[in-house]
Amino acid sequence: MSLHELSLEAATPGERRLRDVAAALLRLLSHTLGLLAERVAPPPAVAPVEPLLEFHAEAGAPEGALYVNGQLVGHLPGVHRL
Repeated sequence: MSLHELSLEAATPGERRLRDVAAALLRLLSHTLGLLAERVAPPPAVAPVEPLLEFHAEAGAPEGALYVNGQLVGHLPGVHRL
């Protein structure tokens, strides 16, 4: 089968009608399956994001550095372990 055989110009009116009906049926089926998928497995609820706290007291890192969600928020003077 060549590309010329698949072009719309080469299709007879009956073949074009059949292609249009098949395309409409596939779109309807796709939409119906999408709705069914949402009913069977609804999307998970988004949980509220809690702040991620990090404390660094490693060699080479700023001693006592306190981070919230990856952003430096301050230093804890004199604290080397939590």
